[in-house]
Parts: sequence; structure tokens; C-alpha cells
Amino acid sequence: MSHDPDFAADLARYPRRPFAREQSIWAIATYRFGRRVDRLGPGIWRKILSRIYWLRFRIVETVTGISLPKEAEIGPGLRIYHFGNIFVHSNAKIGANCTMRQGVTIGNRVLSGPAPIVEDDVEIGAYAQVLGQIRIGRGAKIGAMSVVLEDVPAGATAVGIPARIVQAKPGGNAS
Repeated sequence: MSHDPDFAADLARYPRRPFAREQSIWAIATYRFGRRVDRLGPGIWRKILSRIYWLRFRIVETVTGISLPKEAEIGPGLRIYHFGNIFVHSNAKIGANCTMRQGVTIGNRVLSGPAPIVEDDVEIGAYAQVLGQIRIGRGAKIGAMSVVLEDVPAGATAVGIPARIVQAKPGGNAS
């Protein structure tokens, strides 16, 4: 497997020697490995590596409490602070340079329902829930323990249950 620029961007957001210090990087490394395996052509190596991915995914998910399935689309530069209880739906889309803290869920609201789109440079606070067919705009901030059920404009800050916009970027469209 060759150099992975997305994983290099992830590592750039972590302190030196993150594998010894931050369990969240284990989940990100496993996610990136699974994505690389999926890009391989059909054949015996893909089958073998797919089984290794699956085993590694289950172990890392159990040990860290972070579920980042390879089917999700996650941009480069993901940073997870404080591992544990993090779930990303397999249909979710997450942009570049996003930050999550412990307890975050990015998922659907109903069985087989659509998952959120999170644009670049979004920060999601501890135990926040981002649910359903919604879009979180570039540079938005989601407050800790918020339940986001509607779109959040670019640059806005959303807090509460259900979340409401408390600050929008000048010229933005707060609702």
C-alpha cells in the first residue's frame, strides 16, 4: 500500500507519536486502511486485506469506542479528541479538517434514512448528535450535547436540544 495523503493530513493534526498517546488515531488509521483496500482491484490480495480490515475494525471499535466505517466519506485532516462513544453512519459525508470530540454521533434519524453531510472545517462538541438529511456548513461549530436536526449555515454556531443558531458569520443566513 502506497503513501496516503489523507492519512498524512490526519497525522499532521496530532501531536508527535500519536499512536502511543491518542487512541483515536487507531480508528482513523483503520478507516484509511479500509478505504485503500477498497481501491484495490479484485483478487486474492483484496480478499485477504478485506478480512484483515474487518478484524482490525472490530478490535479498534471495541477498544476505542469509535466506529468509522470505511463506507463513510471522510476528508483529510480528521481530528478526534478524547476517544469513546463516537459513531459515524456509513452513509455520512465529512469534509476536510473536521474535529470531533467524545460521544459524537453523525447518523440517521430513522432506519435506512439519509445521513448528514458535514462540510470542511467543522467542529463538533462532546456528545453532540447530528442526525438525518441535513448539511452542516463550512466552518460551523456544534456545541457540546447539542442535537442538530436542521441545516446549520456556514460559519454558524448551533447549540441546544434541539439545536438553534446562536451565532452566524456576518453576511450568513441565521435562522
